[in-house]
Amino acid sequence: QCRFIFPDNLLGISWVDSSWIPILNNGSVLDYFSERSNPFYDRTCNNEVVKMQRMTLDHLNQMVGVEYILLHAQEPILFIIRKQQRQSPTQVMPLADYYIIAGVIYQAPDLGSVINSRVLTAVHGIQSAFEEAMSYCRYHPSKGYWWHFKDQEEREKTKPKAKKKEEPSSIFQRQRVDALLLDLRQKFPPKFVQQKPGEKPIPVDQIKKEPEPAPEAVKPEEKEAVKNAQSAGAKGPPEKRMRLQ
Repeated sequence: QCRFIFPDNLLGISWVDSSWIPILNNGSVLDYFSERSNPFYDRTCNNEVVKMQRMTLDHLNQMVGVEYILLHAQEPILFIIRKQQRQSPTQVMPLADYYIIAGVIYQAPDLGSVINSRVLTAVHGIQSAFEEAMSYCRYHPSKGYWWHFKDQEEREKTKPKAKKKEEPSSIFQRQRVDALLLDLRQKFPPKFVQQKPGEKPIPVDQIKKEPEPAPEAVKPEEKEAVKNAQSAGAKGPPEKRMRLQ
């Protein structure tokens, strides 16, 4: 039984023969792999030549060409078979690995296929994220860009609005703020002044300063009279003398 997912790619197919599953072991797994309906098996390999000539698998070391060997076994669940190119009795080049799990045969992916699959998965996730983000983006010439989330609106509608309690400021806070504002006003004096509410602010330089009243001229005689009156008031009235009769 062969399960095809992508017919042109062996990484997307699997093969299983349920009649062999109860008798799979280290000695029979290669015969199971060499079934004619198995799409992973190459009929031109040296294993087929040895099988037709009724020789043992030890003769594979003396031959040159493609062969299959049992690389790892963990009975009765896991078996790993390697396809390799033999160039001499001591020199081989791996071509592909196949793993059998509970009787189902899969081809192990190579490093390039793994990286390609992971990159495609990451790119698909990033592209999906950008598309979803763009669906929440809104634009208007007068407002510009903003985000419009439907879930957020629903949560705001169902969520009860909590009233914020405004606490009065303390005397220290008010005095501190007044001091900071006064300091800023002295460092950066205002350049424009609005004399009355609703009027257009005008520069400080254009404000006409009212002339200070000149001190009134006092005559010297009046100064002397005022001085004598003040000194008399300080000494008190003169004493009365007794008259002699």
